[in-house]
Amino acid sequence: MNGVLGTYSVQTAEIAHLIQVALTPIFMISAIGVTLNVLTSRLARIVDRARSMEDHLRRPDYQFDGRDLHSTLGILARRARYINAAVTLITLSALFISLVVVMLFVNAFLRWDLAVLIASLFILSMLTLCGALLSFLIEVRIATATLRIGIEAASHDKKAIAHAKKNQGE
Repeated sequence: MNGVLGTYSVQTAEIAHLIQVALTPIFMISAIGVTLNVLTSRLARIVDRARSMEDHLRRPDYQFDGRDLHSTLGILARRARYINAAVTLITLSALFISLVVVMLFVNAFLRWDLAVLIASLFILSMLTLCGALLSFLIEVRIATATLRIGIEAASHDKKAIAHAKKNQGE
């Protein structure tokens, strides 16, 4: 009976260590969840803005007011594609991390040598996370560039209006 208890204690210690090892990837899943929330919020805002513009274009009383809504819709579609890619990649990253945790436990309980598989899944997780962050960066850069273009266009329009008023006064 003493031998059984000794084996049980070692096993419990191994499980406790395994849980400690598994906590790091689980914290990473939590961070991925927060980032996924940011990405889906951005996607929702892009979709809402595009729908609003499409509704504006469909109105029977729509008149061109100097804004190129079709061009803006194209930019929004491009941004949505990048955010969608980021959401897909970061979700895959979380899936791979989840599989790392599962394989850690399978490895411990079944005593299979899954070290290469676990390392490969972790590397895949990091690569997909990098891809997601890169896609997110590109989307932010597009949004920022579009904002600058909009500011420059508004500034140009103000100058043109001021010039037209000046010419009318002469």
